[in-house]
Amino acid sequence: MEAFTVENVPLIKAGDDIASIICQNADVMDNDIIIIASTIVSKAEGRMFRLEEIEASEEAARIAQKQQADPLFVQAVLDRSRDILLESPIFLVETNNGHVCIKAGIDASNVDRGFLVDLPADPDASAENIGQRIEDITGRKISVIITDTNGRAFKIGQTGVAVGLYRIHPIKDWKGEKDLFGNILQITEESIADEIAGTANLLMGEGGSGYPIVIIRGMELRSDDKASVKEMYRNSSQDIIRKGLCSLRHA
Repeated sequence: MEAFTVENVPLIKAGDDIASIICQNADVMDNDIIIIASTIVSKAEGRMFRLEEIEASEEAARIAQKQQADPLFVQAVLDRSRDILLESPIFLVETNNGHVCIKAGIDASNVDRGFLVDLPADPDASAENIGQRIEDITGRKISVIITDTNGRAFKIGQTGVAVGLYRIHPIKDWKGEKDLFGNILQITEESIADEIAGTANLLMGEGGSGYPIVIIRGMELRSDDKASVKEMYRNSSQDIIRKGLCSLRHA
């Protein structure tokens, strides 16, 4: 396995063709996995906004008072969420696309002063659009993972996670396989998309010196059928952590 950054990526602005930029600056090969930071995808899609464009609701004002936060920012989070898991001390939500994260993934880093940037509205569709265009330009068969950084329950620090996919399934199911001693594996499901996202994040870096695009080569994980990041979202009826948070919220 090789992992390397795509060099000479310019500052992305609305309307930029990320696929063309990748093809101009990297020699893409069959089965490459191209990992792209969600921030530049959102920028290219024009998903930047100002708080001044928002009008806060009574609910936003109530939650903002609990958090000592700006009601306009809280409203921006509410507008992009279909469920609130926790209002305080962290603002944990399920986005309209089904991704669970802090503050709906809204980010103020690596954007022009005064602006905020969303996650892509449909990251799977964004990954597919970029992936198909790369394949059209190069004639290669590749996969795409769009990533964001997320915290983890019970642990300090953030890591890269997959938020959108093209031609790669997020889970490898080991159930039915045998371990070293011949025992049948019964529950092991490997989150390969998140593992790849975390690997890419080591090279992407943070802050002003980061590289928003990484290519991983040498892993034949491309799938010819349609894949979605939602394959790894746990059903809410089976999610004991969600149930616990819900009971805490209503206590």
